[in-house]
Amino acid sequence: MFTGIVEELGSIIECQPSSTGFDLRVQCKTVLEDTQLGDSIAVNGVCLTVTELSATSFTAGLAPETRKRTNLDSLNPGGKVNLERSVTPSTRMGGHFVQGHVDATGTIKTFRKDNDALWVAITVPSDLMRYIVTKGYITIDGTSLTVVETGADWFNVTLVAYTQQHIVMPGKSVGELVNIEVDVLGKYVERIIEHKQTAESNLNAAFLTENGYE
Repeated sequence: MFTGIVEELGSIIECQPSSTGFDLRVQCKTVLEDTQLGDSIAVNGVCLTVTELSATSFTAGLAPETRKRTNLDSLNPGGKVNLERSVTPSTRMGGHFVQGHVDATGTIKTFRKDNDALWVAITVPSDLMRYIVTKGYITIDGTSLTVVETGADWFNVTLVAYTQQHIVMPGKSVGELVNIEVDVLGKYVERIIEHKQTAESNLNAAFLTENGYE
């Protein structure tokens, strides 16, 4: 689990096929501290397992599903990525509960400057919008942000000056893909309601059958 508070911008060394599948190697510093083989690091919001470590980099494998569902497959050497280590019992929860399980990719629709702030609008698959609410949490490329406005297939967020300097999104262009993870709490609420409605429907059907109304 992660918080969505980016610790460091890493640089892509390579993202290419290997003898064991597909490897991503990232140059970094901060997230290497106390990291061991098998630990989890979020790369642009994707939870990856460390398979190799050096003094200046780590390597993680990309499964076919990860490459299909995220924007990691489009990374090029020299490109920047958001990095965050998984939480510990003493971690400050400055963001929200982030799993590192990307739901879909979104597309940057617009950038708009507002003094030193930056508004970013992003389009997403319309069926994902039921989990995206005004003033709710959203994770974009591993960054925990607050939703400001929503539409049928889009939402926007505002980046303050500090955030702009410490994440990858301001360096992207309109039309580029970003990894989206919605707040998992919304999914749990939806599932609980679905089960409750199914149970009530089954009870009603059983009552009608027992009383000869079928």
